[in-house]
Amino acid sequence: MKPSATAAAGQAEANHADPPPTDRAQATDPQNPLQPAQHRQLAARAIGLSKVYGSGDTQVRALDDVSVDFARAEFTAIMGPSGSGKSTLMHCLAGLDVASSGMVVIGATELTGLSDKKLTQLRRDRIGFVFQAFNLVPTLTALENITLPMDIAGRKRDADSQAWLDSVIDTLGLRDRLSHRPSELSGGQQQRVACARALAGRPDIIFGDEPTGNLDSRSSGEVLGILRQSVSALGQTVVIVTHDPRAAGYADRVVFLADGQIVDELREPTADKVLDRMKNLEQV
Repeated sequence: MKPSATAAAGQAEANHADPPPTDRAQATDPQNPLQPAQHRQLAARAIGLSKVYGSGDTQVRALDDVSVDFARAEFTAIMGPSGSGKSTLMHCLAGLDVASSGMVVIGATELTGLSDKKLTQLRRDRIGFVFQAFNLVPTLTALENITLPMDIAGRKRDADSQAWLDSVIDTLGLRDRLSHRPSELSGGQQQRVACARALAGRPDIIFGDEPTGNLDSRSSGEVLGILRQSVSALGQTVVIVTHDPRAAGYADRVVFLADGQIVDELREPTADKVLDRMKNLEQV
């Protein structure tokens, strides 16, 4: 049974208040996707998202009019057969790729039309990433890797941000590994450092691209437990792409894609339930 995230979610709401809305967000139209009163509990949204590669006979529609919400303090897994568009969806949501049409909203900020500079700043300050390959800097210690994005951004750590960083380090069990370099850490420990780096800046949302793909079953379970705990205990929002039903079983919900469209959703998933749904998708 997953721990209750009610208290953490309340704290997260205080910690992650949306930035002042744009003029567009101040509109009174109830259909306005940026309306803060209507969507203040959401960390991210995709609205009518499509992504097309190529043209003519070689055209591939990786995403086809996808709309999906991601609530704050919730863990979502995105699954689907190979070529279903799950990685494309995550890359568009995270601002790593640009959709052909539709909108992506992080908090109350629409990504469409942001300059490269503002998009880079948004990714740095409000989005965390956990990748399959860890992406740690080998010459830096674990602590230096964890704080690297904040150091690059020139952020000074006040008492509040230091308390958050300490909480993340202790939650992930890294206190006695902070002076170690990546080569001195196991794969599971390296991915814990990568998780801490994603959490350290207190982002609106954390994306994971097959975050346990390079880990053995024990380390995989540790990292998934950490992502689960970051939602339940720290009030973070986590979205991962995975092909592993066991990994999806740690989530609050699973969104299933096929042929670029969302075709199913499962709440309170278990590995067995996820596996059954995936089998059904692959048989269609």
